[in-house]
Amino acid sequence: MAIATFGAGCFWGVEYFFNQIQGVTKTSCGYMGGHDSANSYTEVKSGETGHAEVVQVEFDENQVSYEQVLAVFWQNHNPTSLNRQGGDIGSQYRSAIFFHSKAQKAVAEQSKLDLARSGKWGERQIVTEIVPVLQFNRAEEYHQNYLEKNNLPSCHISY
Repeated sequence: MAIATFGAGCFWGVEYFFNQIQGVTKTSCGYMGGHDSANSYTEVKSGETGHAEVVQVEFDENQVSYEQVLAVFWQNHNPTSLNRQGGDIGSQYRSAIFFHSKAQKAVAEQSKLDLARSGKWGERQIVTEIVPVLQFNRAEEYHQNYLEKNNLPSCHISY
């Protein structure tokens, strides 16, 4: 199994979209990228820890490629919105790709460049950060598969 980690706003909706991909075997909501060991939603939501809400995606590379997982990431959030996705505001909602290998870094950088060149976002700059994976702090259990557990529709925002 391979692992990829992404920040793209509120992790509930992000997790939902990754779970729709055939070949994704597990997703986990959590926190990454901060300057301390924040372990609670309350700490991260304060915006003072430097962490982003992230989804860690485990996938079978025989069924789905990292490029395909990345495509879902790009399609389901606004990568031009600095520290904000819809009504969620703060660095904890930033757009981020946390790479697990040099190969993931190269693919992520190329996909970001390709998206910028595509013209999809016009003249707006893609602000997604591409940074090395750091310690993953799994979010509280009630956040895991939150939309499914609560029989809620996706919280996807159209752009």
